[in-house]
Amino acid sequence: MIAKRIIPCLDVRDGRVVKGVNFAGLQDVNDPVTLARFYNEQGADELVFYDITASAEERGLFTDILKNVASEVFIPLTVGGGINELSDFERVLNCGADKVSINSGAIRRPQLIEEGAKRYGSQCVVLSIDVRRVDNQWHVFAKGGREDTGLAALEWIRQGEQLGAGELVINSMDTDGVKQGFDLELLKAVSEITTLPIVASGGAGKSQDFIDLFRLPKIEAGLAASIFHYGEVKIPELKKQLLAAQIPVRIEG
Repeated sequence: MIAKRIIPCLDVRDGRVVKGVNFAGLQDVNDPVTLARFYNEQGADELVFYDITASAEERGLFTDILKNVASEVFIPLTVGGGINELSDFERVLNCGADKVSINSGAIRRPQLIEEGAKRYGSQCVVLSIDVRRVDNQWHVFAKGGREDTGLAALEWIRQGEQLGAGELVINSMDTDGVKQGFDLELLKAVSEITTLPIVASGGAGKSQDFIDLFRLPKIEAGLAASIFHYGEVKIPELKKQLLAAQIPVRIEG
């Protein structure tokens, strides 16, 4: 059985890691380079770096901070924020990213998924989707959760897979930062319509939430931010609890 992945997320604004609730009320947390080093040492399986205001501010991702983060980690690094053209892929990959996360740029121009997959391989293209319930339907949101696109989330996921995305990050805006558990209903619905690896994001509050998540058969990774940033859940202890629950994880040494 494939080992489940534990992935801390660095949401970066103005050079600092921030975190909020339901994509709002952002509070300063720490320096991204310091946190990247910490998570590398703690046994995280991967790290995600999002420049969370790049798309809304219509600018490129801050590559100087990214280079510093990449120099501190020896685990796969996924990077997103302001990825709108194929040249943006090249820019972040040259800074040390292993995978490129696309969201708003792909919504504006879906062919970006296909172009990235053809140039760099599907394994490099991560389709990140911010999802919120609107009138009992799951909608795709853009620009860091600021804009309801009206797109049906499950249809967008199907299209993304057809265009060549290699992995999905499903960000539930309804559970983000609430710490009451992952959005299992949404994740189950996604798992039923795709064959792609699914990274679940939004809602982790305790170790049991990851155990509940990984009991869904097609979820390969759990992504979280504040519970790791504030030490509420420590990755080595989380992995021990997952192993005790007979969920396979990678243990250092």
